[in-house]
Amino acid sequence: MITLLAILVGLGMLATLGVLFAGMLGLVRGTSTGERSNALMRWRVMLQGVTLLLFLLLLYLLRRPG
Repeated sequence: MITLLAILVGLGMLATLGVLFAGMLGLVRGTSTGERSNALMRWRVMLQGVTLLLFLLLLYLLRRPG
C-alpha cells in the first residue's frame, strides 16, 4: 500500500508539473485563450489537491505505530 501511494504521489507531482508547463508555454507563445488557461489552472489546482491528500495519507501510514 505504501509503495502504491508513493508511486501515485510521484505521478501526481509529474502530472501537476506537466499541466503547469503546458499553461506556461501557452502564455509564452501567446496561443493560449482565456478558456484554455482557466481550464489548465483548474486542472493544476485539482491535481495539486489530490497529490497533497495522497501525500498526507502516505505520511500518516508511515508514522503510524506498528
